[in-house]
Amino acid sequence: MALFAMTASAGNPVKGVDRNNLDPEAAPGENFYQYACGGWMIANPLDPQYARFGTFDQLRENCRNQVKDIITTLGTNNPRGSIKQKVGDLYAQGMDSVRLNNEGMAPLKGYIDQIKTLTRDGFIGAIADQHNGLGNPFFNSSVMADMKDSNSNMLYLMQGGLGMGDRDYYLDKDENTVKVRNAYINYIQQLFQLIGYNKGKAKKASQHIMAIETALAQIAMTREDTRDYSKLYNVISVNQLKADYPNINWNQYFGVLNIKDIDKVCVFQPKSLAKVNEMLKSLKEEDVREYLIFKYVDAAAPYLSDAFADANFDMYSRAMSGQQVKMPRWKHSLDVPNTLLGEAVGQLYVEKYFPADSKKKMQQLVDNLKKSLGEHIATLSWMSPKTKVNALVKLNSFTVKIGYPDKWFDYSALDIDPNKSYWENIMNARRFQAEYEYSQLNKPVDKERWYMTPQTVNAYYEPSTNEICFPAGILQAPYFDPNADEASNYGAIGVVIGHEMTHGFDDQGRNFDHNGNMVDWWTAEDAAKFQELANKLGAQYSAEIVADGVHANGNFTMGENIADHGGLRVAYSAFKKTNQGKGDEKIDGFTPDQRFFLSYANVWAANITKEEMLRRTKQDPHSLGVNRVNVAIRNLEEFFNAFNVMPGMGMWRAPEDRVIIW
Repeated sequence: MALFAMTASAGNPVKGVDRNNLDPEAAPGENFYQYACGGWMIANPLDPQYARFGTFDQLRENCRNQVKDIITTLGTNNPRGSIKQKVGDLYAQGMDSVRLNNEGMAPLKGYIDQIKTLTRDGFIGAIADQHNGLGNPFFNSSVMADMKDSNSNMLYLMQGGLGMGDRDYYLDKDENTVKVRNAYINYIQQLFQLIGYNKGKAKKASQHIMAIETALAQIAMTREDTRDYSKLYNVISVNQLKADYPNINWNQYFGVLNIKDIDKVCVFQPKSLAKVNEMLKSLKEEDVREYLIFKYVDAAAPYLSDAFADANFDMYSRAMSGQQVKMPRWKHSLDVPNTLLGEAVGQLYVEKYFPADSKKKMQQLVDNLKKSLGEHIATLSWMSPKTKVNALVKLNSFTVKIGYPDKWFDYSALDIDPNKSYWENIMNARRFQAEYEYSQLNKPVDKERWYMTPQTVNAYYEPSTNEICFPAGILQAPYFDPNADEASNYGAIGVVIGHEMTHGFDDQGRNFDHNGNMVDWWTAEDAAKFQELANKLGAQYSAEIVADGVHANGNFTMGENIADHGGLRVAYSAFKKTNQGKGDEKIDGFTPDQRFFLSYANVWAANITKEEMLRRTKQDPHSLGVNRVNVAIRNLEEFFNAFNVMPGMGMWRAPEDRVIIW
């Protein structure tokens, strides 16, 4: 999912280019990212409360302030059970640092005491209880649309249990990874000491937990393989599940999650689940208890006293991302109701900040981009007529969601009680959401559901429903401005639209048909040609150095790279059909084409820590901003023409080395 933004001088309409963003010392033909964004980067040095901050983050901060204006006016004297009461009280509890520090570990004690009494027979029930909204010890589960029957929901069992998120943090031996791993071991010890263990016992517990998570990492599927749906779609009967993994009491597991009448599941990573099955029999009971305690305390740490929250920050923000200073308490407190009561906040948000004319203008842009992509598909030289027909059918079947949902999620059954601890209310809200998700198992897929809240600054494509969605949060200046010139909107939100549409035809999305089912609608020859082009594109990104000699991972970021590539091409084609795109009138010295490409580059202007670059390379399927600009545009002849890029220049790529997919 891509996000794009532009900047403008205060009081002036957005024209696609703010000269203050530019680096006049850089040449566009040598390093376009530096030329287009260098001025912005100098003017916006990285605030220590961020690991990365760019134009996208600026819009996100603007949206956060809009939400703050809404929530901070709610107060704490609203009718019990009302949306305003739930949102207002949850925010107020997060802001009450005195109470949180006085409570210390008290909100955790009852649950931890329960875990300490468990024997092997009760482990599966405890695992399931944490899967019900709290965490993912050993493995994870989720209810989603059946990949081959998009109208029906299915239970998926997935690899999990890794506190650091990616297997490579446990296995790689480079200096940065070892540093992060040591910080994680120290963090585990800190949490155990905070809940009353002495230093010696806390150290032993950290060793046991690292042994468990390292064993899970060693068998985990690589992040590249997790992109291959053919390897993930392993549907078996529940009877077979019980036979293959007998040390997991599935009746107990399903019972805790209130899952009934289940006859089949999809096991994403059979080898990982087999390892869990083995470990639950071979591990010492005390080791499992310690692991379950840690997963619970780790989940709660950000919402407890300063001692817990600081330890959590030092691990996941400072050590992993290079962030030096915690964000203000109000931001963390705001994020809780904004996430756990997202659509409730969204209702209040769109009433105040989303004008009706934005939806109308956005729909027009979507229609224009859709037409442009259709023309691209129809004229592809590498695709046969048969596959083109199927691709066009899929494109014309897109569902488009703009702004906010037609029906809102119902939070009436969720109780937020200010007399309970902050963590207990957060747990209740998480369980409420998780129980809803599991309850969908025997129901048809809700095609009207949104997978982002209206106030989210993002966009998405969902293959199971073949839909593209653009929440209200991103549909505002400077990303989207109904009063801006066409170069601005097509270079920013236009590329967002094209990006999300192209996701339907990237290396993952292309496996689903117009109904959202995983069906092969390609000829074998066309599929081979697509893969050849995709591999070539991936190699372009993998050639880039991220930091400390580490290369970007073009295979892991393949889907987003294809979407960036397609989004740029489709948005540019649509832009050239506008009156501005057809003309050559310069604004502030720049041609329409130059403004288009500069506006695209400006959306990725950012400063970022080395640690965050390395973390994202391991965990984020998006390329770094500099590569989303410099690598992507070097495949476009139109860019070379716009800035007179010639052979021998740093940005030049020979025609035979360029990639055109969509």
